[in-house]
Amino acid sequence: MVRVAFALLGFSAVVTELATLVERGAFRPTEFFSYFTVQTNLLVVVVLLATALTEGRRPRLLDRVRGATTVYMVVVLVVFAVLLAPIEGVALTAVPWDNTVLHQVVPVVVLLDWVVDPPAERIPWRVGLLWLAYPLLYAAWALVRGLLDGWYPYPFLDPDVDGYAAVAVAAVLIAVGSAAVAWLVTRLPRRPTVRP
Repeated sequence: MVRVAFALLGFSAVVTELATLVERGAFRPTEFFSYFTVQTNLLVVVVLLATALTEGRRPRLLDRVRGATTVYMVVVLVVFAVLLAPIEGVALTAVPWDNTVLHQVVPVVVLLDWVVDPPAERIPWRVGLLWLAYPLLYAAWALVRGLLDGWYPYPFLDPDVDGYAAVAVAAVLIAVGSAAVAWLVTRLPRRPTVRP
């Protein structure tokens, strides 16, 4: 029930954000759904609901998707805290409480969910490496898109803000940090087997 509640909270934050932008005449679907935060929070909604529905008989694939989602949410939490929150005068969301839910509450809940209810089997590191494909492809896509149409989803990916060197440093730090988080997530002890 707790997973369902937080899935609905995350979904409501995304919907509230979308509805507010529509109301203000500022909703651009190609931009809104291009944010890593929006994409990963929508993934969390699906994963939390699927996990709640398969309680006690969770498939291995779902645990692997849970692991990937945990990595992505920790990245959202850390990148927000280090690279976005310190920026003054920039509204990251249309509704302030959405910002807190999407960048802080949901990531912490997903991490706690993983720690409190680890998978039945330890996930191999090679699977953890595969999880990194999405954030790396996302960053590459965001840079290419920005070069083509001038819109970057995040300031740390925009070379017009601090130059290409700053973008490269941010990208490398996020990639290394993501790999470290993926490694830690795969090291978590598996769920103890209950013996009759």
